[in-house]
Amino acid sequence: MESTPTTSADSLRADSARVRARMLRAARDRITAGDLDLPMNAVAKAAGVGVGTVYRHFPTRQVLLESLAAEHFTRLVDTAARAAAAPDVAAGLTDLLRSALESQRVDPALALVLAEPDAACPETVELGRALTAAVDRLLERARAAGVIRPGITAADVQALLCGLRRAVEVGGDTTTDRYLDVLVRGLRADAG
Repeated sequence: MESTPTTSADSLRADSARVRARMLRAARDRITAGDLDLPMNAVAKAAGVGVGTVYRHFPTRQVLLESLAAEHFTRLVDTAARAAAAPDVAAGLTDLLRSALESQRVDPALALVLAEPDAACPETVELGRALTAAVDRLLERARAAGVIRPGITAADVQALLCGLRRAVEVGGDTTTDRYLDVLVRGLRADAG
């Protein structure tokens, strides 16, 4: 049985993918360590590449952040779609809020991407649209069921969750359930 020889283009693509993965690992390590500034020179040094290589793959810090957040962002969109289809709309809303908060706490890059009004990558724009559409469907069902007050939008929920993540960060892990309960109660139709 003959094997197909690997072309030099295939080797270059594989090498480029390995370098990209190393840069993403280096950037993830910096963010996990609390360096949210994510200087490209530091990422390059940690990945063992030149800064030009980093910029070829990630032309801006925002592109790098969005690349780091892509996996968790995709999961969040899937969670929102499941919540929008949940038989119990109130439980679906609460599950989405809890999951979105936890996703931002686990992935600081996702928190930074969600807090940024403008996406740099087309993939992130599409994820943002899909998330907004799923949350809009969920909120429409929740309004129709009398679960939330009128006028609450997907943008409101996103802003509130970004703020809640910061509140939990300041207040500590023990505040998560309490603060989430405050948010849910504030969204309810009878809270007005």
